Amino acid sequence: MQSLREIRELLAARGLTPRHRFGQNFLHDHGKIRELVDAADLQPGQTVLEVGPGTGALTDCLLEREVRVVAVEIDRDLASLIRDRFGDRVTLVEGDCLAKGRRLSSEVVAALEGSAFKLVANLPYQAASPLMASLLMHHPECLGQWVTIQKEVVDRLVAEPGTKAWGPLTAIVRAFASARRITTLPPGCFWPAPKVTSAMAELLPVASEHRPEDPDGFARFVTRLLSKRRKQIGGVLGQDIVTSLGIDATMRAETLGASKLIDIRDQLPSGHPLLQEQT
Repeated sequence: MQSLREIRELLAARGLTPRHRFGQNFLHDHGKIRELVDAADLQPGQTVLEVGPGTGALTDCLLEREVRVVAVEIDRDLASLIRDRFGDRVTLVEGDCLAKGRRLSSEVVAALEGSAFKLVANLPYQAASPLMASLLMHHPECLGQWVTIQKEVVDRLVAEPGTKAWGPLTAIVRAFASARRITTLPPGCFWPAPKVTSAMAELLPVASEHRPEDPDGFARFVTRLLSKRRKQIGGVLGQDIVTSLGIDATMRAETLGASKLIDIRDQLPSGHPLLQEQT
């Protein structure tokens, strides 16, 4: 596995430096990398999606587990480095992992070849939340996610209803998956060291029968409802509707868990303002 010195040398040999616009902070702590891969419980022959492989430190560890790695790199220079380092041992996709509509790009879908897969990645901060939500909502073939992201995001993912960190992202994610913090990483685990603390998280999809039937509609509903998180639910949904649903009208939206939000959304009349698509 690459040392920090080797990461620096790989970049310097190509005249490269970390690029802030791509969120490039290279994880070089071998113990943390192995902890993430161990948590994913990878089996030989499984397909793993790695977004943002950088210089390939995590990729090295994944290949040790005899899995098939589909690596997606938006930086052309780093994509060239990954291609030269790993050759045909890695299926490389050069470009953005998400297309319009926040679905996996057609290139990534083609590279995955219809296989069930796991996401194991040190994610660029700006790409983390959209990718994680997209995989949960639109790609049931993803068997789970094991990722390094900003600690603040992990705090939100594992938050409970009624707490300050509980919000639209948390409620949407938790409607589709359980969330667990694996470990916390100080800035010194990365080069260059970011200005924030990072953490590793595990997301495991819930059974299909417990998922919202209309993921995008559910996400819109939750986002609108929790924008009024501190208001009483009766005032937001309407007293008559709340009464018909058997909900305490004085409850606040921020106290509602994901399963309750799914129930409410499913039972609202189709013409309710919180269910309408914006034009």
